[in-house]
Amino acid sequence: MEAQFVHLKWPLLVTEIGFSGFTALSAINRFIQGFLVFSFVLLVLWIATFLYGSFYYSYMPKASFSTPVNYYYRTDCESPTSFLCSYPLANISLMRNKKHVLTLGQPYRISLHLEMPDSPVNREIGMFMIRTTCFSRESRPVANSARSSILRYHSELLRTLGTLLFLPAYLSGAAEQKQVLEVELFSDYTDDPYSPSDTAIIEILSSKVQIYSSHLYIHAHFTGLRYLLFNFPAFSAMVGISSNFVFLSILFLLGYVRQILRFNRKPEQVRGETYWLWIDYSLHLPRCCECVPVHCRSLFCCCLQIRAHVLRSEREQNQQDNERNTPEGNEKLNVTQGIHM
Repeated sequence: MEAQFVHLKWPLLVTEIGFSGFTALSAINRFIQGFLVFSFVLLVLWIATFLYGSFYYSYMPKASFSTPVNYYYRTDCESPTSFLCSYPLANISLMRNKKHVLTLGQPYRISLHLEMPDSPVNREIGMFMIRTTCFSRESRPVANSARSSILRYHSELLRTLGTLLFLPAYLSGAAEQKQVLEVELFSDYTDDPYSPSDTAIIEILSSKVQIYSSHLYIHAHFTGLRYLLFNFPAFSAMVGISSNFVFLSILFLLGYVRQILRFNRKPEQVRGETYWLWIDYSLHLPRCCECVPVHCRSLFCCCLQIRAHVLRSEREQNQQDNERNTPEGNEKLNVTQGIHM
């Protein structure tokens, strides 16, 4: 049955209307509202996660960096005591992908790991020095250090017992007679912001030293907020994302409430009647659904049609009341009633 509109105030807009589709429309309305709320929460959560991830990767420097150290030396001399003519020297680049490995303002611990054979030559050398110098892009030295190191002492009896105990491993190649020395080059190194380090020169001040391999390790020493972000990543992520989510939700809700209050206070100042109707009656869809005919395909369009009809009816009623209040209107009304009689 089609709806028959009369000139009544809201919500008495219709006299005869079918309510067989009311339950279906209410369910669709609840589904749409739930979907919109879920989409809004998901969007805000994604934005909060993106903001936290961007802050983390821009604020947190690389925690550690390692690179092999390859030494070079001269061998063109005729020295009867040593095969080497110069000290072992290594040139290490502190750049990766055209970016500095060290972050400005972040303290680092720089250490050198030496894998050395437990040979009679290394035991006879005793203590040796390791000199490190950092250079800027202009080849200007910005930091230097000198550290000493030595193989750990083992008595002849202890070495003999160890050799007999690990003899099967030594024979099969699973173990080697070597020692690994860790030499701390810088305990608290901070890069100069005006002359950042591009290269580091490591020199072992001994021409008889024997080395299997060597690695340079750089570890960041985090403090304050960076310490929390690095050592408690799950807790930090939960707090950061939750804070962003709450802040964004409050921001969106304040903007939404501001729009509602502005349109409810002065709807006549808003340009376009259709836009104001959508803002006004999107908040009262359940009331609008009660007056929607069954044959309406679009809930929103039906609400607009009903509201437009009510506005036209109210304008016509107000115009008739104004005409009745004027003498010309009363005379015209009397003439019209006389014609009908």
